[in-house]
Formats: sequence, C-alpha cells, structure tokens
Amino acid sequence: MAKRSIENDEDDRVVSARIDIQNAHPARSSNEDDTNMIGDEEGQFSDDFESDEEIIEVDDEEDEDPELKKQKAEELIAQDTQADETTNQGQELYLPHLSRPLGPDEVLEADPSVYEMLHNVNVPWPCMTLDIIPDNLGSERRNYPQSLLMATATQASRKKENELMVLSLSNLVKTLVKDDEEEEEEDVDNEDDRDDSDPIIENENIPLRDTTNRLKISPFASSKEEVLAATMSENGEVYIFDLGPQSKAFSTPGYKVPKAAKRPIHTVKNHGNVEGYALDWSPLTKTGALLTGDCSGQIYFTQRHTSKWITDKQPFTVANNQSIEDIQWSRTESTVFASAGCDGYIRIWDTRSKKHKPAISVKASNTDVNVISWSEKLGYLLASGDDNGTWGVWDLRQFSPENAGSVQPVAQYDFHKGAITSISFNPLDESIIAVGSEDNTVTLWDLSVEADDEEIKQQAAETKELQQIPPQLLFVHWQKEVKDVKWHKQIPGCLVSTGTDGLNIWKTISV
Repeated sequence: MAKRSIENDEDDRVVSARIDIQNAHPARSSNEDDTNMIGDEEGQFSDDFESDEEIIEVDDEEDEDPELKKQKAEELIAQDTQADETTNQGQELYLPHLSRPLGPDEVLEADPSVYEMLHNVNVPWPCMTLDIIPDNLGSERRNYPQSLLMATATQASRKKENELMVLSLSNLVKTLVKDDEEEEEEDVDNEDDRDDSDPIIENENIPLRDTTNRLKISPFASSKEEVLAATMSENGEVYIFDLGPQSKAFSTPGYKVPKAAKRPIHTVKNHGNVEGYALDWSPLTKTGALLTGDCSGQIYFTQRHTSKWITDKQPFTVANNQSIEDIQWSRTESTVFASAGCDGYIRIWDTRSKKHKPAISVKASNTDVNVISWSEKLGYLLASGDDNGTWGVWDLRQFSPENAGSVQPVAQYDFHKGAITSISFNPLDESIIAVGSEDNTVTLWDLSVEADDEEIKQQAAETKELQQIPPQLLFVHWQKEVKDVKWHKQIPGCLVSTGTDGLNIWKTISV
C-alpha cells in the first residue's frame, strides 16, 4: 500500500470549532401584479383607492359563471403542478463518491435533519490517527450536551512541529433543525444565549520529533488514573505515554502537568528505523500488552513486568518482507491476535508459539489488506478492508489450516471507490460497522438487514440511484480524505473521524 500521507496547509494553524450549520430554505417570490397593498417608508400600509369623490363598485364573485370559476381553478392547479415538476427536476440523490464531481461554484453541505449531533473541529495540522480516552462520566450517555476525551497526533510539514494532542470536548450540543417560523421568532440579538451553545475545547499537547502513523489508547485507561497511549512514529520508534496527568488537568482547576509527563515512559526501538502502521493493546491483559508491526513484516510483542517494559527480541514474521498494515488482538483469547498485510493475507497468530509463525493464513484479497476489526460482541467475527475499496466480514470458525485456501467472507461489499482506510465494529451493536475510505466518505452498515425486504425493494424501484446501493447501507458521511474512524463506547452511536479538514464528532439518526 502506498504511504498514507496527506497534504498539509502550512498557514492553517488554528484550533477552533465550527457548528454553524446553515439551513437552506426556498426563496419566497412575490408577484407585483397581485399586490394591492404597498408599504410606506414607515412600514404602514395605505389604501390607494381611498377617495371622497368617485366610488368604484366591484361585482360580487358569487355572480360569476360556475363553469368559468372551475376553469380558472383548473388552470391554477396546472400551473402549480408544472412549477413543482420544474423544481423536482433540479433535485437529485447525490452520492459523494458515485455522482458527478462538484462544479467550481458548488458546495456539499451536510443535511442537519439526518444528524443528531455534528461538530467540526479544526486542528493545527492534519492528523492520520485518533482514539477515544475512556472517562468517568458514565456509560449509555444519551442526554445533551455531551462531553468526551480523545487523543490524536499530527502530520506537520516540519518534523519538530509535530504534537500529540489530548483534547477535552465539552458542551457538544444536539444539532437543531429549525423551520421558518422558529427562525422568525428567535431573538437574534440575544448573543448571550447563542454563546451558551458553543462547544468548549481544551487541549494539552506533548511535543513529538516526528509524524505519528498510528495511535492507540489502552482499553484499561482511566481518566482519573493511568491512561496508557502508544504511538507508532515515522522514524520507526514506538512511544508509550501515560496521559493520566493531561486528562487530570481538564477536571482539576489549577493543576499543572509535570514536565516528566510530557516524555514517554518507554520507547520500543526494536523496529530500527523501519516505520509501521500496525498497533494494538490487548483488551484482556490489564498490566499492558502491546503488539507493533512494521513495513518490513516484523511484529514485536511488548509487555510490562512489574514496572518494567520488555520487548521480545524475536519478532513474529513470515519472512516475506511484506508490510504489516494492521493488528487486532482477539477479544476472547488472551494469546491470540490477527494481522493484515500488503501480501493480501489475514493471519491468525498465538503469542505462545516458539517458532513465532502464524497458525493460519487466509488469502483475503489480491491487493493490500489495509485494516481489520475484531468484533467485541461476537468474538468469531473479523472485518477487513483492502486497497481496492472492498470490505468484508469473516467467520473465524471457518478458519483452519485445512481450508485456508478456500474460505470465503460471510459478507462482502465493493461499494467504495477508494482504498479502505478504517473499519470498526460498533462496540455496542454487533451488526453495525463503520467504514472509512479514500473516496472521502464514512459509511455505516447494518448487516442484520435482509436484502429481500419489501419496503427496500419498493424504494429502489422508485429511485434509480438507490438501485446502486446495497440495502445494508445505513448512512454516508462526507469528509475529505478520511483516515481514521472510532466509535465512542460510552455514547451510543457517536463517532469521531479525522481527515484533512480536521476532526468530525457526529451521531446520525440512523444508529
């Protein structure tokens, strides 16, 4: 796979939030020929026919021929129908990655009516990776405003300007869709009320010496205690940080992050100067177990023993020098993990293997397999996405050394028109999957939907564009050059995604 870099805009270095979603409403036209009341300069109306002299009498409409009235009514209905048809001809179902490209004067705007929440955050530099930090605000949070903690890392144009950023985003309000009457009644002069709805962004930054390719937060992180974070750097080093002090600074007024907390607590140097993208914390080993894979096909296992971190000297490898693109620990077996690589294979490994070789290798694609995701609800399901834009779901119960060459995914889709850059099972719903692609979209899918649903078949028959869309597709979110997508485990349906236009925090009405 080609290096997943994105272009930088050196002058755009402002951290801010944008929530100014503009609602488009049809313009109201007036016909001057039908107007018999004219407003004066003071806004009052005057009667142009007021006079002390001649009185003009108007025939009562009741004396008009009924047939003539019926004819006039039919003409008015015909005019309205023609106007509606003209308006509808200008509307189209726009699919960002399938429809025609936008013209020079066209802008793609999000429809606020399909988002429960949508916030855009500008960051100093583009970021290729992000992760959510667990907090102590509770689970199943559905009330607004929402708050979250997260971490991301930059791809600055100059290496010395790179940072690891810990962000606290609070007062994330629900997206409001207002009709014309509500807008007219709103007091636009009340600036205080409007400011109350603005999100609050706080950040604690750690300077880095290079671009970060991948960042992961330990699933055992606690915002009040230890927050282990691992980053894979472009220079080949893997840094382990404790972001606990940074997280504490957001909830403790006057607290100052110690200088020592801005340095890694351990550095994995076994990869030499070979960079990598594969990185994952074990969800079952509380003391800390980390796997890291590089572009030369080497996977190293790092564990914490008491207070000391130790990396095995012998890597896991198949000795083909093909890049390891992603790693995922099993959610049910503490010694089992899966890897995906540029050779098109998904491999299942066991850390207890003395030979450090895979137990099973399955050919998943004829091109690079960029990302994989192990279901947290159903431990036998693994999703993968490749460089051709195809993604699928595998049943690991079908994997065995005997049938490794013939096993097929239980579901597969080639909807996307760009490489898959991120894939993730919803941690709270085993049938929902989020997929990010280089075609500038994040799609949400519901694998529980049946293809022969009568309502879906009827909708597809009525709308030509829907015939190109699999019935399992729930939602399409547009974001420029999207690189990473994460579900928030404590806010049902909430996602955070990153691309060249910054961070998106969003929740649709579909999930």
